Amino acid sequence: MPGPGVTSTVDDDRPGTAPRRSPAGQRPPVNREPPASYPAHSAAPSFGTGSLSRAAALIHTLVTVEALLLVAASPGLAGLLLLGPAPANLPLAAVCLLPLGPATAAALYALQHRDRDLTELHPARAYWRGWRLNAIPSLKLWAPLLAWLTVIAFTLTHFTATGLPGWWAVLLAVIGAGSLLWGAHALVLTALFAFRARDTARLARHFLFRYGSATLGAASLLVLTAAGTAVLTEALPALLAAPLLLSLLHSSRAVIAETQEDFTA
Repeated sequence: MPGPGVTSTVDDDRPGTAPRRSPAGQRPPVNREPPASYPAHSAAPSFGTGSLSRAAALIHTLVTVEALLLVAASPGLAGLLLLGPAPANLPLAAVCLLPLGPATAAALYALQHRDRDLTELHPARAYWRGWRLNAIPSLKLWAPLLAWLTVIAFTLTHFTATGLPGWWAVLLAVIGAGSLLWGAHALVLTALFAFRARDTARLARHFLFRYGSATLGAASLLVLTAAGTAVLTEALPALLAAPLLLSLLHSSRAVIAETQEDFTA
């Protein structure tokens, strides 16, 4: 697979260059000396680095990212509240969901770059930086994905009028689920790396089959979200977006690691 090209800008700190492999067996040097500004014998943890502080930092980051995601996606979410559940409204619903792509990519960026130190928390700054970097790149993939899913959903809701055999409905449902999983990989790659849209799409397709654990993790999150929405409330995905995205990042660790090692400088 050809390596992605460089599209990063001057202030874009996300990696995104041609594939490069390190020489076999070569490992970076490890600095075992203590920092010069600290005594070598000092091992006492400083304020903000304990387990309780890290837990508080994580909760603060999740709450902040959750709130900012809802703010960034609020124009579309407000439109969804005004639409009825009629299948004819599916195209309008897709338009309302457009802001959700950049908002989700920004949340993934902020969660990936979160600080574990309670004294060095800037989740809001990281979120808006992620939104600025990812708004256009994420829409280049999110908009076509929404259009494709809208076609599938519209066909399934009007399936009896198509006259197609029943197995076509199953096939369309499988294709739609696969498209959602591809979209999950694509959003993670878009949020963390500065590749061209077509290169991100190819990488997402590549990792969809290469790392079954990552794809299975994304699938389990989709099933959990769908089940919770059906049983509890339709607002559940919005209320738990930050923890769900953090879980997505956790299940995508192998994808992120290989992309950093093989497709960036």
